[in-house]
Amino acid sequence: MSEPPRFDRGHTDDLMSFLTASPSPFHAVASSAERLEKAGFRQVVETDAWDGTTGGKYVLRGGAIVAWYVPEGAAPHTPFRIVGAHTDSPNLRVKPLPDTGAHGWRQVAVEIYGGPLLNSWLDRDLGLAGRLTLRDGSTRLVNVDRPLLRVPQLAIHLDRSVSAEGLKLDKQRHLQPVWGLGNDVRDGDLIAFVEETAGLAAGEVTGWDLMVHSVEPPAYLGRDKDLVAGPRMDNLLSVHAGVAALAAVSVGNLPSIPVLAAFDHEENGSQSDTGADGPLLGSVLERSVFARGGSYEDRARAFAGTVCLSSDTGHAVHPNYAERHDPTHHPRVNGGPILKVNVNNRYATDGSGRAVFAAACEKAGVPFQSFVSNNSMPCGTTIGPITAARHGIKTVDIGAAILSMHSARELCGADDPHLLANALVAFLEG
Repeated sequence: MSEPPRFDRGHTDDLMSFLTASPSPFHAVASSAERLEKAGFRQVVETDAWDGTTGGKYVLRGGAIVAWYVPEGAAPHTPFRIVGAHTDSPNLRVKPLPDTGAHGWRQVAVEIYGGPLLNSWLDRDLGLAGRLTLRDGSTRLVNVDRPLLRVPQLAIHLDRSVSAEGLKLDKQRHLQPVWGLGNDVRDGDLIAFVEETAGLAAGEVTGWDLMVHSVEPPAYLGRDKDLVAGPRMDNLLSVHAGVAALAAVSVGNLPSIPVLAAFDHEENGSQSDTGADGPLLGSVLERSVFARGGSYEDRARAFAGTVCLSSDTGHAVHPNYAERHDPTHHPRVNGGPILKVNVNNRYATDGSGRAVFAAACEKAGVPFQSFVSNNSMPCGTTIGPITAARHGIKTVDIGAAILSMHSARELCGADDPHLLANALVAFLEG
């Protein structure tokens, strides 16, 4: 097997391009598929019969992608090595009746998706992106990547209590963006505007999954440009690293079958046909076994030997709020990927899983850090425990340390993306 490439700051440059090209989960999987196609992967359709040929393949379903590489000589019971991630991020999403407004302002009716830092969406130039469903059942991606909407903050002169009591936002009343002027809500006609932008005929769109995004591009930050500020790092940073790692190892003979599983809807519980709590991953893995002539016994053997790294961003220690972190676990940006541990199974890592990740990092020459939550604070969770429980496979929770998680614009170290990708390469190599 030829030596795979090792990633450096060029990987971080490419991550910034990936973030810009992926304003929605649907764009993220399209961007991922484009990169995998260049690496020799081909799309397979779930409604078609699958064959047992070797090589790289992938399945797209909505905002999710599952890709895998079958090396020469892989037996039906060959185990999988999976990198799991998610494509969605907290944001504002367009409601079924999108046109609203008051007092001469045209507005767009939005619903809160996931748990965003609401204040981070105020006074920010916003675009609109997502998926359109047409009358014939086909879909079309759309991306209005220019200043189109804005959620204006109330001037301090009209609410002096903000200085003393802090900003308080009502999710229903205070987050509806403006996008023009008009005295009739029909003047807005958002879907007609989107149809025209996408080059579609009037009335052709019958369904939509649209969301707003910050149009400010990612950028290096700091005196030494050792930080990166940008949108949707939670969790496109992991998706991008997983795609790069899978493409890098998909050559020659491997002891296991490398897989990337990037799911949608992690931010609201993963319970959908494209979420980690749905059947997509299990279906793809089983069909891969059976397409290679395997039996249910082969499937059981393959799953028993499978390991998944659930890669999601985690919390770097915040210099202004260090007391919110565990006093002895302070992950730092540019310190390498973090291993997430929670004994109450909010993360899936156990001691044997730690050993798997430690071995991968040692092989890659990458440092890693440990994260646990402060005992006095609730711990978040990931697709890790869901994946472990649903499929009965060993799962380890890892990720990259960031600040401003769930903000419209997050912050990571400029070296952590390629350190994570190198660790994933070593893991997928088995």
